[in-house]
Amino acid sequence: MRTGSSVRVTTTDGVELVLDVLVPDGAPDRPLAAVVVVHGFTAHRRDANVEQIAAALRDEGYAVVVGDLRGHGESGGTCTLGDEERFDVAAMVEEARRLDERVVVVGASMGAIAALRYAADDTGLAGVVTVSCPARWQLRTLRSALAALVTQTGIGRRFLSDRAGVRVAPTRVRADAPEAVAARVTCPLAIVHGLADRFMPALEASRLRDRAGGPRRLDLVPAMGHAFDDVGRQTILAAVAWCLATG
Repeated sequence: MRTGSSVRVTTTDGVELVLDVLVPDGAPDRPLAAVVVVHGFTAHRRDANVEQIAAALRDEGYAVVVGDLRGHGESGGTCTLGDEERFDVAAMVEEARRLDERVVVVGASMGAIAALRYAADDTGLAGVVTVSCPARWQLRTLRSALAALVTQTGIGRRFLSDRAGVRVAPTRVRADAPEAVAARVTCPLAIVHGLADRFMPALEASRLRDRAGGPRRLDLVPAMGHAFDDVGRQTILAAVAWCLATG
């Protein structure tokens, strides 16, 4: 993936983030639109699957901003599992709007939660694409239950810091469930979910679709696993194009 540049920005709540900015080959001044890519829990901007979706979007003609969320990669701060990460999305959208006024946010898993929270407050957003996003806070699989346990204990958080390089905040506010947030999103909302996702059941995607406050689209992808799975790449690209055509 060819990176146009790396930049450091500071969120409105004082966290320093590291972002990569990608521009389309051949026409850097005339992108189709700008897309913000928001990774999931324990990933980062240089994770292989994150790089691949960012590169695919750039190759489609979009300018792309992709960053390390707080508590991940080279960024500062501590992870709040999608709550305060909305400030990170806001900083990335601000950077994206330097490239094009039309911005679509694409978030996976925890990044999808953050994308929804941001989109609920930005009426000028061209669209939001959620990938593998939960609708409720109830634990639906053994894997999600184990993930919650790791983030809610001191031993678990030390394990994440040592093994995955992720710094998780010890206390967090119990925010509204994603399905409640989706009801406040008025821009086009495209929901992508894998039918082979063993972490988050596809029923969650249907609940998000049913609660969406504006135009909505649901794609359930056979053989697609969790987050930015290669199998779902073309569906995600189509979802971005749909947001721009619908908004």
